[in-house]
Amino acid sequence: MKKILLVNGSPNERGCTFAALDEVARELAKNGVEGEILWLGKRPLADCVACGACSKTGKCAFDDLVNEVAARLDEFGGIVVGSPVYYGGPDGRLTSFLDRLFYSAGGRLADKLGASVVSCRRGGATAAFERLNQYFLMSNMHVVGSQYWNQVHGNSPEEVRRDAEGLQTMRVLAGNMAYLLKALEAAEANGVPKPKREPRVFTNFVRG
Repeated sequence: MKKILLVNGSPNERGCTFAALDEVARELAKNGVEGEILWLGKRPLADCVACGACSKTGKCAFDDLVNEVAARLDEFGGIVVGSPVYYGGPDGRLTSFLDRLFYSAGGRLADKLGASVVSCRRGGATAAFERLNQYFLMSNMHVVGSQYWNQVHGNSPEEVRRDAEGLQTMRVLAGNMAYLLKALEAAEANGVPKPKREPRVFTNFVRG
């Protein structure tokens, strides 16, 4: 069975975002699915500079963690991206990573599962959550939900671990993701074809 990649976009390797992702990973394991947590680190990641090189080479021009993950995408049946909330939005390092990953390798993410998890002290979680979900919604991925927005609250990992509702939301998310991963693999094993998609049409503006 394929694994689930959990991307920790926080600059703190074992902070609040990790506490949420770790809860997801633990519940995935209980459901027989391996989760791999990837920390993006503290160093800056280059933004997409719209050079277009990836359309010719199939990989990003900046040969860093983005290309390392892209090379391993066949190992994963889904991706969960986690971020702290900064001014009502996700971490810049994470969005730089996702911009380049999805732009250079988005076609290889189609038909996989996607979910986002956000951590905040008090407010801004739903705006950050919505921002991250756009990557999946625009890439033919199956967005996995839970019983509430995928958010945890706290100013420290210890406080997050006392957020009973938030952690339950993480566990429900993991259970849903494990179920859908198994369902997709069962469908493939039984010859259920993936959707046939039309050639992509790009319309920059419409004249009436």
